[in-house]
Amino acid sequence: MEYRIEHDTIGEIKVPANHCWGAQTQRSYQNFAIGNECMPEEIIKALVILKSAAAEVNYDRKKLTEEQKTAILEVCKEIAEGKYTEEFPLKVWQTGSGTQSNMNVNEVVAHIANRNYQNLNLHPNDHINMSQSSNDTFPTAMNIAAVMEIQERLIPAANNMIDTLRRLEKENQDVIKIGRTHLQDAVPIRFSQEISGWRGMLEENRIMIQKAVQHLRYLAIGGTAVGTGLNCPEGFDKDCTRVISEVTGESFFPAENKFHALTSKDAYVFVHGALKALAANLMKIANDIRWLASGPRCGINEIRIPENEPGSSIMPGKVNPTQCEAITMIAVQVMGNDAAVGFAASQGNFQLNVFMPVLAYNMLQSIRLLSDGIYSFEKHCLNGLEANCGKMNDNLKRSLMLVTCLTPEIGYEKAAAAAKKAFKESTTLRDSVIALGYMTGEEYDEKVKPEIMV
Repeated sequence: MEYRIEHDTIGEIKVPANHCWGAQTQRSYQNFAIGNECMPEEIIKALVILKSAAAEVNYDRKKLTEEQKTAILEVCKEIAEGKYTEEFPLKVWQTGSGTQSNMNVNEVVAHIANRNYQNLNLHPNDHINMSQSSNDTFPTAMNIAAVMEIQERLIPAANNMIDTLRRLEKENQDVIKIGRTHLQDAVPIRFSQEISGWRGMLEENRIMIQKAVQHLRYLAIGGTAVGTGLNCPEGFDKDCTRVISEVTGESFFPAENKFHALTSKDAYVFVHGALKALAANLMKIANDIRWLASGPRCGINEIRIPENEPGSSIMPGKVNPTQCEAITMIAVQVMGNDAAVGFAASQGNFQLNVFMPVLAYNMLQSIRLLSDGIYSFEKHCLNGLEANCGKMNDNLKRSLMLVTCLTPEIGYEKAAAAAKKAFKESTTLRDSVIALGYMTGEEYDEKVKPEIMV
């Protein structure tokens, strides 16, 4: 492999000639060969959005020439579009401030811009990082990335699943089945009502997430090293957030208290808590569906879900609820990520939180997994869900909890006696009530109508 010599304030170091990064990136690459988890591409995209905005504002303040600004903007646009992905190899497990990834971006932008334009002499720190510090750029990028991923991926995925549930509600509004509490038979319910509970969960989660994400719209940029804004022009934060808002189509604002913005990650905890609530509801919905689809002959079997692939390497003809299993594993991962986010956010020391890369990694993984998982679950499972009306009706007729509607007529204790007698003797509830002399057959038929119990 061919190398070139780059230098930083520590000294010279060999860098692969076919790459565009510089000395600080190379040192991190060599010193933190830990795990397989690289800095999320969403963070890199957010950083170049920020670098573009900073270049615009610094140009307006006559700190950059028009040619320098244009070169920076061109390179940042290419990086944001997915070009040069191989130039960002650094691991999550690096400096807790994210400084090395900030410098990775600074070095790559400067190198490519200098290569494309003659006599620019752009310096990673002096020009690309002008008016900034890693301590305000990295938390700013964290917030930008999370907001964009939630708005562009997660919310549309949730909306798509809500629409499918609404369609299923409409299709099943006349289907009556037995309800269940404590995994035991309960009183009747419309299948559409059961589905509406699932829909309501997602709609409430959507509200929670949208409310929580507002706290991520306040950015640390302008605080520089410790929150005082040293080496940052007055008004830089307002102008920078204005440009970021224009570029992303999302509303961002300068954090009023930069000392809070640099050292606290409470907004990340708050938002991820809303993601955990979504994960909890997805776990419940998927578990309901796989229980209701259990069987096909020795389970509940009240619904049918798509048969996507063979379920066993030894049992011929077996088909499993694999989309339910995938989404529930995702829910478990998100819940684990939430613990990591909470612990990491608690580790702000003095003027800076130094657990930011792992915060960003877990947040963005949760958003990505939930978004992809919801789309997959809707497409390959929920969209093809059908009621097994025959089995639902059989279970409904056999349920002893229909006796609940007789309580106003014969009292709680007599109703309980009738249910227990029917269960013990394997007779119908109707026969039991008649045998005990509580009602005639005609009276029973008049009162026990599932369609008026829902």
